[in-house]
Amino acid sequence: MAMALKAVHVCDVPNLDQVPENAALALCSTRFRAGVNDDKICECNIPKFLVVGHRGNGMNMLQSPDPRMKSIKENSILSFNEAAKFPIDFIEFDVQVTKDDYPVIYHDNFILHEEKGAIVENRVTELALAEFLSYGPQKHPGSEGKPLYRKTKDGRFFEWKVEKDAPLCTLEEAFHNVDQSVGFNVELKFDDFIVYKEEELTRILKAILKVVFENAKGRQILFSSFQPDAVRLIRKLQSTYPVYFLTNGGSEIYTDVRRNSLEEAIKLSLENGLQGIVSEVKAVFRNPGAVGRIKESKLSLMTYGQLNNVPEVVYMQHLMGVEGVIVDLVKEISESVSDLTHSKEGEEKSLYGEEDGKKEVKAKPQFSKDELSFLLKLIPELMIQA
Repeated sequence: MAMALKAVHVCDVPNLDQVPENAALALCSTRFRAGVNDDKICECNIPKFLVVGHRGNGMNMLQSPDPRMKSIKENSILSFNEAAKFPIDFIEFDVQVTKDDYPVIYHDNFILHEEKGAIVENRVTELALAEFLSYGPQKHPGSEGKPLYRKTKDGRFFEWKVEKDAPLCTLEEAFHNVDQSVGFNVELKFDDFIVYKEEELTRILKAILKVVFENAKGRQILFSSFQPDAVRLIRKLQSTYPVYFLTNGGSEIYTDVRRNSLEEAIKLSLENGLQGIVSEVKAVFRNPGAVGRIKESKLSLMTYGQLNNVPEVVYMQHLMGVEGVIVDLVKEISESVSDLTHSKEGEEKSLYGEEDGKKEVKAKPQFSKDELSFLLKLIPELMIQA
């Protein structure tokens, strides 16, 4: 039975954060397994194509004309639980540690507010927990926090206004208040422009691990970071949860060569017993041969980036052997990546292991000539390899 594919063509997507709301395709999947045991070497065998909600239900782009990018405050309990309403596997969020050793969830290195007509920037890790939580909406009725601002990469400032605002939160609060059905992709957030000593990294990571081990209670967890020494150390400090190295695959060049290519990412991962790599999606399309080398190295591969908001791009990654995508348009992409399972006999176990009996076998999307043209223009290297 052929399934219709609702295409999203490049010409219809003037900005990569703008994708038609009804864009859809289907991929088959089975359930991601639970975490490994402490007494075993950590392995990461992903038997399905994962969908991960970026900063919950998607990051905020205050400068975007797309209202979906300003719908719910990113990295908030509200956003995490909104994402959990859809058939996703994990939510991804950024964790930093305050100066009094509390892990908090916040993406930017600096937190901004207005004071006497000027924008004031404070480094998150130099704030005590109480001061960090004093920004933005407050949990207690009648309390008013400092209005938050955000700075774009081109230097513009925007007041952080979204349709549904929510308070800032700690990692511990996330464990207590987020739907247990979703796993946590904990990104260990560090400043690219700071050279960290190993003792400082260890202090930060131990503070995070303390909260994780005290509160995980069976929830699926994976760690990731762009900081090479952070992934090395978190792997050394624990073997319970998988660790992934984040890389933009050479889109930007850093003084630390370990960050500058997928080849370096493979090398770092193998040398330190990591379970996988999370690459910027464009790096994978520029170097599709790296996918095979990653698979041959018995590493898992996931991707992030705005192109992951285009369903066809997600499907092509599935064909390439990529095992999961981090996305902003959680509703659209999670519905595209169908949670229906299939097997050769048309029978499969349910998400929780019980027999569901016969299920409809979904055929792969049938691409039209125009749709194939779109894909050929988007990722010619991949199509040549195929």
